[in-house]
Amino acid sequence: MKSRFRASALAVLLVLGTALVLYAETNETTASSPKVNINTATAAELAYLPRLGSKVAARIVEHRKEKPFTRPEELMEVKGIGEKLFVSLKPYVTVSGPTTLNAKVRSAAPSSRRSAPTSAKEKSSNTVPSGKGR
Repeated sequence: MKSRFRASALAVLLVLGTALVLYAETNETTASSPKVNINTATAAELAYLPRLGSKVAARIVEHRKEKPFTRPEELMEVKGIGEKLFVSLKPYVTVSGPTTLNAKVRSAAPSSRRSAPTSAKEKSSNTVPSGKGR
């Protein structure tokens, strides 16, 4: 009797585990972040990417006319896109599939800007006084 119960419990756990794995895989593909296909997107769609303006977007379009992108890393071949910028673009870039990003992505300000003094009083206390010997 105990062995039947154990076998039944094991079968139920196996089925539930399989269902959970299948659900996670399907949910992951449907909940993926918005992407821009760098091979088919317009310059306006490319400009939705964080820290990317219309000039660099136009350069991407010109670059892909000569040679379509096979990997997202090839974006660094475009003038104006270095490794640092590419790291911020990578989560939003793809070379296949549809473009699903439909609004500008705002990037967070660098930490040096966030910690800048905001009031005039704070600002004056951080400056070097101008006086004798200075």
